Amino acid sequence: MFSSRLDWAVGPNPLARLLRDKRSSGAGILDLTESNPTAAGFEYASARVLAALADPRSMRYEPSPAGIMAARTAVSEYYSKRVPEDRILLTTSTSEAYGFLFKLLANPGDEVLAPRPSYPLFDFLAALESVRVVQYPLLYHGGWSIDFETLAGRITERTRAIVTVNPNNPTGSFLKKTELAELSELCRRHELAIISDEVFSDYGFKDDPSRAGPLTEVDDVLTFSLSGLSKVCGLPQLKLGWIVASGAEKLRKHAFEGLELIADTYLPVGAPVQWAAPALLAMREEIQAQILARVRANLALLRSRIGADSPWRVLDVEGGWYAVIQAPRIYTEEEWVLTLLQQDNVLVQPGFFYDFESEAYLVLSLLTPPEIFDEGVARILARAASASA
Repeated sequence: MFSSRLDWAVGPNPLARLLRDKRSSGAGILDLTESNPTAAGFEYASARVLAALADPRSMRYEPSPAGIMAARTAVSEYYSKRVPEDRILLTTSTSEAYGFLFKLLANPGDEVLAPRPSYPLFDFLAALESVRVVQYPLLYHGGWSIDFETLAGRITERTRAIVTVNPNNPTGSFLKKTELAELSELCRRHELAIISDEVFSDYGFKDDPSRAGPLTEVDDVLTFSLSGLSKVCGLPQLKLGWIVASGAEKLRKHAFEGLELIADTYLPVGAPVQWAAPALLAMREEIQAQILARVRANLALLRSRIGADSPWRVLDVEGGWYAVIQAPRIYTEEEWVLTLLQQDNVLVQPGFFYDFESEAYLVLSLLTPPEIFDEGVARILARAASASA
């Protein structure tokens, strides 16, 4: 009697079961998967955040499908006014933005192309819209790049859009200008849209003129750039995301009208966070500075611990909140994460959570408090040394 969109029989995996048992026994877990900045020990301007949410205008219901103009103006200012308000539509999150775009672009059974490895939520978001995800590979040769030959070969008559994550989660790789040119040409040829997930775009570790940057000014292909307060301001509990529509004017306007119709059906974004958006976005540099300092320091520590002669390898990462390490093949990925948790009380994520095509890779959150990250990395390396002895 239930929908077939998802596998309703899905239960906890072995790692989740072991973690539950460990925590119920009172074990002190070193969690190297922390993705919630509000739980990672950063200092927030709490009084100012709460004051922004107390705007008296929130007491009046003024529905607007694309979002309250003051909030859209704040998003425009976030992009240094290079993006006008009439190309910005507010959502409760980037997840909802994906749902809106899948509704806009695809019929049930249609396909979207998404990178591999990448964030595993795509499959679930697409399945809820009865859309099929077809993966295209990212290749690693000292740095990450799109495998355009394979990508082009996976376009079919049912393909509607190509998703890019810029920078990627968890690889931390940015889309390059040369890749954008090739991607745009491919989309023009096949009349496809680009969906660009840019939630981590403020967290590059250093400047690189070869990067494409946010795709908010693409003018020749229908393009949708996604972001939101969750990463931009480190405030995942305040649900506000946005879609920036770009491309040829006629097609872009038609797409935006469709998005407004979808949004008008749901009217999902709460007034308090919309009225608070200007103040919250104005505070973003305070939390971003703390996050960037943390992730850079943890990455430097990780690289210092894993030298050139180590059986471990830290894969190149350009930005974001995560690092990927290649583990010695003394265990499978599943054995690695279960052994580390069972024997060393260290929680990491396996590469197969992100659809890495080979083994063995572990994903560590650079957002982790430094003392936990330091001790966790030490235990990981000690476990490998012990197993090899």
